[in-house]
Amino acid sequence: MKDENTRISLNYMPEFCVNKRSAGLIWADGQANFGRNIIRRGTLAAPLSLSLNAAACHRRSVLLTAITCSSVGGAAGELEPHLSMAGGKIQKKRHGAGAGGGGARLQGGIPFEKSKGQHILRNPALVDSIVTKAGLKPTDTVLEIGPGTGNLTKRLLEAGVKAVVAVELDPRMVLELNRRFQGHPLSSRLKVIQGDVLKCDLPYFDICVANIPYQISSPLTFKLLSHRPMFRCAVIMFQREFAMRLVAQPGDSLYCRLSVNVQLLARVSHLLKVGRNNFRPPPKVDSSVVRIEPRKPLPPVSFKEWDGLVRICFNRKNKTLGSLFKQKRVLELLEKNYKTMQSLQLTQDAEMGEEKMSADDVALLANMVEDLSMETGEEKEEDEMEMDDTDMGGDGGTSFKEKIMGILQQGDFAEKRGSKLSQVDFLYLLSLFNKAGIHFS
Repeated sequence: MKDENTRISLNYMPEFCVNKRSAGLIWADGQANFGRNIIRRGTLAAPLSLSLNAAACHRRSVLLTAITCSSVGGAAGELEPHLSMAGGKIQKKRHGAGAGGGGARLQGGIPFEKSKGQHILRNPALVDSIVTKAGLKPTDTVLEIGPGTGNLTKRLLEAGVKAVVAVELDPRMVLELNRRFQGHPLSSRLKVIQGDVLKCDLPYFDICVANIPYQISSPLTFKLLSHRPMFRCAVIMFQREFAMRLVAQPGDSLYCRLSVNVQLLARVSHLLKVGRNNFRPPPKVDSSVVRIEPRKPLPPVSFKEWDGLVRICFNRKNKTLGSLFKQKRVLELLEKNYKTMQSLQLTQDAEMGEEKMSADDVALLANMVEDLSMETGEEKEEDEMEMDDTDMGGDGGTSFKEKIMGILQQGDFAEKRGSKLSQVDFLYLLSLFNKAGIHFS
């Protein structure tokens, strides 16, 4: 070539790759051979178009001053954003520095958006471990939420399940999934649904395996637990702190309403701790994989009653129950419920004998979960007034307060704290209140 600034375009095919030490572009029989590590990490699934600015061109070799890569067919791996070479030294230049666009990296030409919780699993060994721990059966229909570009989807299909139903909100990811599995021998067992998993009706499934956007953790957890018919289990990737709240036990610093409510409905266990570098792009926090198995049958209590009690007990989770139930707002609410029940002549025996937890009860939590995942172990600023005998408005109020305190003392709960109570403790306390005609909903 005569002009040093001539722009060269050529097609790069994966079979043309040579050893990793290659420092330049070598012409041989009209083919372009290039070091695999210069272009990308992983395996190339489609040709790339390379545009080269040649500073010097000789008959057998070219030294490069700039290289830009763009995907022709949508490769299923990550491209290095920019590479420059001068004097045989390769320098990487990153995209998006200071752009404020969520630090999108490319996979198949698709920019990931951190604001939407798009963090794709890139560690094949981790994906295999998740699928193994799910305990899949050949007869299973698997629900996957937020499949992204399909790394986990592919392994689920290869595990030999009956079907995989993938629910994805981002239309770009839906197109990538369809492109990736088009013509694939396993594609007949894959169904992709574009939509918001929190708003759409979920299909039948036996097991849920998912790496979800972390901002929907609470509502999604309770939506799954309210799904009927009940599924066998869910194996889900959560933000680590949220996962630790799910599995927290009485006395743990992260034990909260979320812990108590979820563990009433399901058995929860921690499976894996996952570092942030297993994702592309990496999130700011570590993650954990949790197994959730719905309890069958559900406990014979009204969930509205249960949550009403737990809400009071965790209002100030490190205060004694005796102090919490002396608060003016709490006493007024309970006395109002008590009088309503008395006027309707409802007895506790009839209530407990007939009312059981329903899917609708559990589904109510989808609209009440904003504070469940945000609780901390720190006490909030005191803003509640404890009521003494002179505040009760006469003997009737005093009598009701004494009734409440008597119930707490009967079960030896007056000096206990909500953060120390187990599921059995809460069930026993609820039964004591209900037997006395006091209800929380």
